[in-house]
Order: sequence, then structure tokens, then C-alpha cells
Amino acid sequence: MSMKVFEKIYHRAAERKGSEVALKAKLSQPLSTASLLALSDDQWLEEFTRKIFQSGFYWAVVDNKWDGFREVFWQFSIEKLLMMSPEMYEQRSQDERIIRNAKKVKSIADNCHMIFEVQQQHGRFSEFVANWPEDNIVGLWLYLKKHGSRLGGNTGPYALRVLGKDTFLLSKDVETVLRAEEIIDGGLQSQKSLQATQQFFNEMRQYSGLSLQELSQIVSMSVGDNIR
Repeated sequence: MSMKVFEKIYHRAAERKGSEVALKAKLSQPLSTASLLALSDDQWLEEFTRKIFQSGFYWAVVDNKWDGFREVFWQFSIEKLLMMSPEMYEQRSQDERIIRNAKKVKSIADNCHMIFEVQQQHGRFSEFVANWPEDNIVGLWLYLKKHGSRLGGNTGPYALRVLGKDTFLLSKDVETVLRAEEIIDGGLQSQKSLQATQQFFNEMRQYSGLSLQELSQIVSMSVGDNIR
């Protein structure tokens, strides 16, 4: 990818938003490594769970139920949840304080154990995420998909974004640009497409000095219905 491609995308996004100043005002930054390290591992489990339940469902309904989720699952305490039996999870999947979906509730147990296994190797899950290199962020996506439960597709990446890990997102608008620029031509989530997309964002980051998060937002705002 040439510098001209980045400049074209950037200036198109700025024009659509009214000016470079207006575009920059809409960009958000990822957390610093220090701030990521300050997150508790319980927070990661909670956000993974929230995104899993939001997937294919009305986000507002999930948010309205979230206090109930936190009560039923002990504030997502990994230490406590590791002690829960499958029968206890099954019982809680029918609790009226939460959205009753047994398969998604089971993912809490699975992801709790994934985080625990990472803790055995890295000390803390937050440290594992904070130290993961952004120039291979798709590798972290694939780790979550392989070792976690229901964290494939956009679910894992959206959780990373919400808690501040620098990542791009494969939204519909981003996909439109990737295909228009012939960065990808096959399935969006194929290994070939993910690696090509990572290289695309790595090169833009090198040219611009911006974060993956900012670049992803710029790419998204350069097309679609999000004009001003």
C-alpha cells in the first residue's frame, strides 16, 4: 500500500466530516499500557460476557439486565466462578435476573478457565493483553477464538476495543474499504484476509503515527452513511 492510499482515505474522511479538525475531534484513543495493566482480570471476563450476550441481541436489553448479571455471577469474580460446578451454571442460566441462554451462560465458565490458564503462564490476563504486540493484533483475536468460547468474529475484538486495547475493527464500512482497495478479495475472517488486513493497518500506522483504533475509525468514516 502506498502513502497515497492512506492520504486518499484520510482526506475523504475529513471531507465527509467537514474538515480535518472535525474528523480529529471524532477520534478516540486506546488506553496506555499502564492503564491496561491496571484493569482487573475480572473486568475482562465481564466484558467478554457482555459482548457475547450482546451478539445478535438488542444491546440496550443486555445493558438493562447487567446489574442482574453482576449479582448472579458474583461481580464476575474469577476466583469464585472457578469454584462453580456445571450444575450451578445450569441453575443460574434460568435465573430471571439475567437473559436466560444456557449456551451463552456456559461461555462464562469456559472463558473463566481460559483466563485462569493464561494467569498460570503470565501472572495476569491484563498483562497478557497489554503486552500483546499491536502489529499482530489479529493473533490475539485468533487466540481468543481458539482458547475462549464464543469470542470469534467481531465479539472478541469489540471487547478488546471497549476495554482499551489498541485494535482495528472489521465493521461493514471497514470491509467496504478493504475490498475497494483490493486488500482482500475472499472471506473477511479467512487467515489470508486477516493477515492482509493487519499488514494494511500496520503500514498506515507506520505512515501516520496514529493508533490502530484511530486508523480504523478514519477508514470507517471515509465511506458509508456516517456523514457528519
